[in-house]
Amino acid sequence: MEEPKEAASLGSSLLVPSVQELAKDSLTTVPPRYLRPEQDPPFSSHTSTTPLPHIPVIDFHCLLSGDGVESELEKLHHACKEWGFFQLKNHGVSSSLMEKVKAEIQEFFNLPMEEKRKFWQQPGQIEGFGQAFVVSEEQKLDWGDLFFMVTLPPHLRKPHLFPKLPLPFRDTLEVYAVELKNLAMAILGFMAKALKMEAKDMKALFEEGFQAMRMNYYPPCPQPDQVIGLTPHSDSVGLTILLQVNEMEGLQVRKNGIWIPIKALPDAFVVNIGDVLEIVTNGNYRSIEHRAVVNSVKERLSIATFYNPKIEGDVGPAPSLVTPHSPALFKNVSVADYLKGLFSRELHGKSYLDVLKIDSEAESN
Repeated sequence: MEEPKEAASLGSSLLVPSVQELAKDSLTTVPPRYLRPEQDPPFSSHTSTTPLPHIPVIDFHCLLSGDGVESELEKLHHACKEWGFFQLKNHGVSSSLMEKVKAEIQEFFNLPMEEKRKFWQQPGQIEGFGQAFVVSEEQKLDWGDLFFMVTLPPHLRKPHLFPKLPLPFRDTLEVYAVELKNLAMAILGFMAKALKMEAKDMKALFEEGFQAMRMNYYPPCPQPDQVIGLTPHSDSVGLTILLQVNEMEGLQVRKNGIWIPIKALPDAFVVNIGDVLEIVTNGNYRSIEHRAVVNSVKERLSIATFYNPKIEGDVGPAPSLVTPHSPALFKNVSVADYLKGLFSRELHGKSYLDVLKIDSEAESN
C-alpha cells in the first residue's frame, strides 16, 4: 500500500548530540545547553505532614468480569476525570513478553554508536534516535535520548527503522505492538462506557488508529537538580501506555501544583489521557502535565506506547457528548494537521491544546 502523503513526515526536530554518549565522559558539570535552573526542583518541596497522594490503581481483570465491574468502572471514571493518570494491573499482557521488551530495549540503547547511527533521526524527520520538539539552535535540551517510531499500521513504518531493527528485538516489538493496540482499544471501550458515550463514536475514531512508540534513556547526571529529563508537558495523543524498563523512578505528575512521583507497580502499566482524548471526551477527561527527572546514580529507561486516531481521520468532540447543555469545547481538525502543528512547536505544558479550544465569546458574536 502506498504511504499516504500526510504520513510521509509527521514533523521534524533539529539534530542534537547523544546525551548517553555525553554522559560517558565522566562529567563533573553539565554543558550550558542542558542547564534548566528555571524548572521546579526535581524533588517536591512538599512540607505538609500529610503524605503525598498516589495515582489510582485500576484492576483490568475486574473491568472484564465479576461482581466488581460497576465499582471498577466508577474508579476508572474518577481516575480519568480527576487525575488523567492511573496504573493498570492484571491487564493480560504476559509478564514474559514485558520482560523481553525490557531486556531488549536495554540492549538496543547499549548498541555501539556506529550501529545506532543507522537509526538516527534524519534531517526533516522526527523518527529515530535523538530528541523531539527541538525547533531552534538556542533552545535548552532535555537530559535524555529517545528512540521514536511509528509501529502500526505497518504501511506507515519508515523502511530504515522498524524493518531494520536487530533480531529478536524486531519480532518482540511486533508482538508487543499488537498486544498494546488491543489493550488500548479495550481501555478506550471502557472509557466510552464510563462516559455513557456511543461506543461506535470511540470505535470509529480509534479502530484503524496509528500507534507510535517512544523509548527513553535518561543517563545519570552530575547535577540532577539543574537539568530535566523530559520537559513538563501533556501528551498530545489519544492514550499513552508506559512500561517502566528498569527500577529507577523519575516520572512525576503535576497535581494541584505539586509534583507527585510515580512508583511503578511490578508488571503494571502507567496509563494516561492525552490531549486528543480530552478533545474527544469534550473536556470530561483531561490530560495532565507530567515530566521526567534524573538522578546522579543510575540511568532510567522506559517505553511509552502512544495510541492515536487514524491519520486520515478528523478529531473533535464525540457527537454523543455534545448537547445544548454541554456544547463543543474544541474545534474539529484533521489528525494529520493536528500532528504537524504539534511537531512544529517547542514542548510547553498544555499550550498546544489551547490552540484548538473554541473561544466562547468569539463564537457567540
